[in-house]
Amino acid sequence: MAITHLLYLHGFRSSPLSAKAQFLTQWMSTHRPHISWHCPQLPVSPLEAQNMLQRDIEHWPHHQMAVIGSSLGGYYATWIASHYQCKAVLLNPAIEPARDLKKYIGEHPVWQNPEEKIYFKPQYIDELQNMYVQNQNLPTSIMTVIAKGDEVLDWKEMTGRYPQSHIKLLEQSDHGLTDFEDHWPDILKFLDLA
Repeated sequence: MAITHLLYLHGFRSSPLSAKAQFLTQWMSTHRPHISWHCPQLPVSPLEAQNMLQRDIEHWPHHQMAVIGSSLGGYYATWIASHYQCKAVLLNPAIEPARDLKKYIGEHPVWQNPEEKIYFKPQYIDELQNMYVQNQNLPTSIMTVIAKGDEVLDWKEMTGRYPQSHIKLLEQSDHGLTDFEDHWPDILKFLDLA
């Protein structure tokens, strides 16, 4: 079944203005304008993000949709793919954000606009934990793009979390996948959009 709807989820402290999101928005509008493309600004609260996404894609044909998520967005994308049984592409996905983001409780600037601030509250840790997908419930149609050069997340932990996925392991690159465009053709093939 052809993909008709595609969702992109950015990472922690990121936004739809990130380099990957901007590239994808431009590429989709130029090359696949017939596909419904959605790249929302996610609320800081994981529960609010979860509720918003459920509303946004409520009427999408779930067997014809796919989700791409980067970092924390990859964690959310895992939940979406598990919940809706759709394809997912995870870019250096966060594995245990309830553990890793405890040290980020407080105020932080947004990467793309340092004047804009977010506040990460203590209760968000529980909200993240509640979205965790147990191993036996992991979706089967997943592609992971994982960089050994990721300076934020452990590539071994990422590959260990998704051993059954179609793994594209990069010897170099970085957390933000600054060479993302080089890997886009493989992602297109996985999504049957090539």
